[in-house]
Amino acid sequence: MNPAVLQRFIKYMLIAILVSGAFYLGYEHFTSDAPGDYYVREGDIRLGDEKYEEALASFNRALEEMPDHRGALMGRALVFIQMERYDEAIAELDYLIAYLEPSLQEDDTTGLGVLAAAYSNRGIVYDRLGDYEKALASYISALNTDRETVAGPGVVQKILYGGEGVSTVRDRAQYLYEQLRLPEGERLLRVPELDAKQRMYKP
Repeated sequence: MNPAVLQRFIKYMLIAILVSGAFYLGYEHFTSDAPGDYYVREGDIRLGDEKYEEALASFNRALEEMPDHRGALMGRALVFIQMERYDEAIAELDYLIAYLEPSLQEDDTTGLGVLAAAYSNRGIVYDRLGDYEKALASYISALNTDRETVAGPGVVQKILYGGEGVSTVRDRAQYLYEQLRLPEGERLLRVPELDAKQRMYKP
């Protein structure tokens, strides 16, 4: 066999192997998602773009594929919070908490993070509604569930939203605790410029 022909054949075979390997890896990546995961990612993107109705539609499609998908339930709650549909947000977070609490295993770190975030976000809603005792109780539950998840913004959140001066769950819980111990006429429970620094949580 002509050496040049053999060399060309080997070259083409190597290219074919590389292309087919890349195709296989890409196919595995896009087809190995659990049901609902694709639409949750889509909803997260739309939520970040403030396209709330479209985000809600994506999270609903995720729940059609996988009922009780915790990422989709959390996503719906965040949409309701952003749209100031607070009663619906609380109902969604109550449902998510009630669903997660009895089923979580100690080694399910993602699930614990979602549960802590659900408590935190419910606390934020109660805070906005002026129900400070319920807000404090939710913040304490978040800290007791997974302190790391609600410790403050991670690297991604800092890049997207800015991390300077962000009010953490622990900061807000401590502040509310101290204020609620004061006589009612001396309490300062709402400080708009500080309250605006609170960030919702989605692990």
